[in-house]
Amino acid sequence: MAGIRWGISDYMIINDRLENLKSIIKSYESVFVAFSGGVDSTFLLKVAHEVLGDKCVAINVESDFVPEREENEARVFCENEGIRWIGIKCDILDYKHITVNPENRCYLCKKTLFSEMLQIMEHEGFNALLEGSNMDDTLDYRPGMKAVKELGVKSPLEDAKLSKQEIRELSKDMGLPTWNKPSFACLATRFVYGEEITKEKLKKVEAAEQFLIDKGFTQVRVRIHGESLVRIEVSENKLEELFSIRKEVTDRLKSIGFTYITMDMTGYRTGAMNEVRGYYGKKTIS
Repeated sequence: MAGIRWGISDYMIINDRLENLKSIIKSYESVFVAFSGGVDSTFLLKVAHEVLGDKCVAINVESDFVPEREENEARVFCENEGIRWIGIKCDILDYKHITVNPENRCYLCKKTLFSEMLQIMEHEGFNALLEGSNMDDTLDYRPGMKAVKELGVKSPLEDAKLSKQEIRELSKDMGLPTWNKPSFACLATRFVYGEEITKEKLKKVEAAEQFLIDKGFTQVRVRIHGESLVRIEVSENKLEELFSIRKEVTDRLKSIGFTYITMDMTGYRTGAMNEVRGYYGKKTIS
């Protein structure tokens, strides 16, 4: 939110989009919300539950691609809000066509996960499955959106033309704890395309990122390149702080199992792994 100055006209536009979002959700009559606990899905779930009450159910997928802390936060939010929550376990590493990590991995993964969610939703007799993509997501390379469209999953935040920054502002007004939560993507995004994703590597990345989060780096990625090398991304204004504790970071990541620990001089940015495939896209503000 830093650096953004909102005027009266801005708030009028945002509120109009919020009302449009509510109308879109109301038209579905009953929904499952694919809930990760992030900024977008938390906001979407909160609004959907306000509009539809018990006709809104959160569904969360537990897999090796998602850190345990994210799964716990999602569960606690639903408990606190009195929202029915369904957790499903997906052994995503059993799907070898996904773990070989092709460029369309995100498409294959979302096709698998959303298909499972839809089966449960239909068994429960609900009408629509909602997911949290927003307008900014259309500016980046996101092959998973193809699966969303193919399966008929709804993206009401995008339909209401809400941006990430607007969602953060509305979340703040609603008192949601996620309004300033750093952007998160599944752990599979830490791997270069073509590099096999394994449980061991995922656990190492998760442990490395958790260490850095515990050290106060809220926006962080530990990108893995081969068995031995990692590239750490933190916010640009945190680069000097990371460098100042480089020995502690190096020692900890080596104890986790990495040999070469590097710091990305550019800093954190979304879609960094897409750069190696020649795609530079527009940078999102998430």
